[in-house]
Amino acid sequence: MSTTVTLMWEARAVAGRGAELLEWARAQVLAREPLRRETFRAPQDRVLVLTWWEVDGPAAELPELPEPDRDLITRPVHRWRFESVETLT
Repeated sequence: MSTTVTLMWEARAVAGRGAELLEWARAQVLAREPLRRETFRAPQDRVLVLTWWEVDGPAAELPELPEPDRDLITRPVHRWRFESVETLT
């Protein structure tokens, strides 16, 4: 039975370098294409990337965005994995 898993990647750029972090994230190529990929920006120079995957189980190995250079971010990247339980249309 397949499951939809969403990977969340969030980073905070050094002050004033949010646009650079956003472009870096948008340029990253994953080892394979997800079902869907969205990139967001937020106050405080934050960048968020969500990718959706159809997999055999929630623990499936999936390609993730790497860590940017340490001089571009203020802290390590935050990563979370979510399993879809409901879709409303």
